[in-house]
Amino acid sequence: MADRIEGLWVALATPLSADGAVDHGTLLRHCEKLLREGCDGLVPFGTTGEGTSFSGSERLRAVEALLDGGIAADQIALGVGYPSVPDTVALTRAALGLGLRHALALPPYFFRDAPEEGIEDAFASIIEGVGDPRLRLTLYHIPQVSGVAIPAQVAARLRARYGLMVAGVKDSSADFTQFQAFRRAAPDLAITVGSEADINRAVAAGGAGTICGMVNVAPRLVQAMFRSPAAEEAMRRAVALIPAQFVAALKSTLAAQTGEGGWSRVRAPLRPADPALGQRIARELQALEAAEPVG
Repeated sequence: MADRIEGLWVALATPLSADGAVDHGTLLRHCEKLLREGCDGLVPFGTTGEGTSFSGSERLRAVEALLDGGIAADQIALGVGYPSVPDTVALTRAALGLGLRHALALPPYFFRDAPEEGIEDAFASIIEGVGDPRLRLTLYHIPQVSGVAIPAQVAARLRARYGLMVAGVKDSSADFTQFQAFRRAAPDLAITVGSEADINRAVAAGGAGTICGMVNVAPRLVQAMFRSPAAEEAMRRAVALIPAQFVAALKSTLAAQTGEGGWSRVRAPLRPADPALGQRIARELQALEAAEPVG
């Protein structure tokens, strides 16, 4: 198993059945399709997957369904992270018990005025609470959503303290100077970006790749970002198609692309997007792929 997340990993959207439960069959088919199309790994229950809206048991049952369907454990990194450190520890330990090693961990996200030392203490408590040298933890930096930043020096100190158990950082700030700060502070960490338009220059600057949401609906466009900076304009146009309510719009697009209505459902506090929006985005993404040399 790889010690770090590298290449193209999918921040998976989560399909729901009519009763609001995770639709394991649709999720498995989606994952199989993405892996066939060249994606390297899967991250269920991050931000795109509405992770904080699902219980630990729901997340684990979905992982079990993927494993039972033939997805390899080393191709899955489970989104973990609660305001409570013990809950994060319990979910991460259970994921390792299923054979996973990779986990994507938010910092505790309620106390937005927590000091830098407190953020480090929280991650240290998670790592020591899990107490398993197999753990390969990716720290999840998305302060515009979580309200809590992960300082670059905290990532560096955690790597120095725990070695390979702190494997990387997912920088979803969409601020390239922040990516560069992580790279300078902790060059041994695998720094992935969440902003699709930054993939090419991040990889050129020593980044490990991406964990991103747009690959759910435009895998060929995202793959093109690894090959050529010329794909950046098409990628920026693709990202601009998705409005502020990203998750609902992305899922509506998946419903339009697949004809599977379960993709359009979201969990409260989100609200479903207008199906017409998903249909329009799907058409425009198709036109972008047809117009650009992304094959």
